[in-house]
Amino acid sequence: MKAVDLIVRAPHFYTMEGKGVGYKDKVSMVIDGGKISGFITRDKEAEMYQADEMLDLTHHAIFPGFIDAHMHTGFNIMRGLAQDTKNWMMYGLQPFDNVLTRKERDAGSCAAIIEAVKSGTTTLGDFESYMDNVCRFIEKIGARGNIAQTIRAAKRRVYHPGELYDFDDEQGEMSLTENIELYNKWHNKANGRIRILFGPQGADFVGLDLLLKIRKAAKERKTKIHMHVQQGDRETYQIKKRYGERPVSWLKRIGYLDDTLIAVHLTDCTDDEAETVAKSGASMILCPGSIGIIDGIVPPSVSFQNAGGNCALGSDQAPGNNCHNIINEMKNAALFNKIKYCDPEIMPAWRALRMATIEGARAIGMEDRIGSLEAGKQADFIAIDLRSLSMQPVYTYPMRNIVPNLVYSARGYEVSHAAVDGYLILRDGKLCGIDEKEYLDALEKYPEGIGKRASEEFYRINGTNVQLMKEDML
Repeated sequence: MKAVDLIVRAPHFYTMEGKGVGYKDKVSMVIDGGKISGFITRDKEAEMYQADEMLDLTHHAIFPGFIDAHMHTGFNIMRGLAQDTKNWMMYGLQPFDNVLTRKERDAGSCAAIIEAVKSGTTTLGDFESYMDNVCRFIEKIGARGNIAQTIRAAKRRVYHPGELYDFDDEQGEMSLTENIELYNKWHNKANGRIRILFGPQGADFVGLDLLLKIRKAAKERKTKIHMHVQQGDRETYQIKKRYGERPVSWLKRIGYLDDTLIAVHLTDCTDDEAETVAKSGASMILCPGSIGIIDGIVPPSVSFQNAGGNCALGSDQAPGNNCHNIINEMKNAALFNKIKYCDPEIMPAWRALRMATIEGARAIGMEDRIGSLEAGKQADFIAIDLRSLSMQPVYTYPMRNIVPNLVYSARGYEVSHAAVDGYLILRDGKLCGIDEKEYLDALEKYPEGIGKRASEEFYRINGTNVQLMKEDML
């Protein structure tokens, strides 16, 4: 009899092995040393293993922990302040973003990470400036972090439509230095749970020389570049004005499209451009809720996947999506593409689930460690309570309805347990490593001051949301 750390019993396991969802029943999952040892039938448990803990989840389905591959958690402090407006970044977000302090961003990050973990995310792909405290909080909560530090040369101010960004080379170099310092401090720390990437905000936000320096730094350190790519017509305009080409064509010409690149959004890409990125070996992150609200566009993820590319899901940020719940993104990815193609069989629930798990892991270059429940992989898993109203009733014959209900009906509260490296970070819906109330209470003191500091520029821009306020629509 072998001593192990944990045995998980449940009636349903979705391992994501093979080409589908890897369904197993009448088995238990054995975990030891932070990794999955394998699956055994119930009648073999007692004679083969002695576990420190038996986690008996009698009315649950077990899934790999979800991967939220692209987030701006610091923006959570501005939740709901930039919706329903054109020129979202400059006229909606920027007046508030320009006045935030680091303490306010950190408070937003903590709340966003709490929300994400409680709805099943175990790997968080955060992307912003000043990420040291974010790494520290992810380490404390016990999650896995895939962190990019923003590298930007464009001066931080409101730019009007048609205005080229004004570059500050010193600012750009300093932000690259900060990214390298973050890498040196945090890469592979927290028992290997935190990985640092390089994060140019976009090809339009940095000059060519800096972009090439970033690529060299990432390749030397054998890590990834996490970058917004052709994220809207604004970026396309900027690159065409500076270099005479559309972004994907230009990035290909300068040798930027390869498996080092994780391309976020591809909002303004044609199907052919998306295929070009996919065939280059670069991966994609789709943030359907955010891009749907910000631009009213469904990015070409289906064309990207049909060309053989790996595509992950991301919740992006709360001023443009309003939540950090990857279940919401699975539903949006499926629903929006069905509408786009007028085809109910496009983007089925099982495919959306794979984007949040194993395909997402491939997209961020971590498929050898996470994304599926297989022997030898890290024991990152979640439990869905099937007694939740959104998951009821449960059918197993002649078809199973658990995956469709998870993708189309669940809201996040159905997640009862979450584990990373075999350690529970969420048990019975409660976070294990922190006092959640402490962090949520901290949010209440900031909105009034942020609003006052942002008000002058908010009213001077006189954008859509000013008009909505005047007309009593908000």
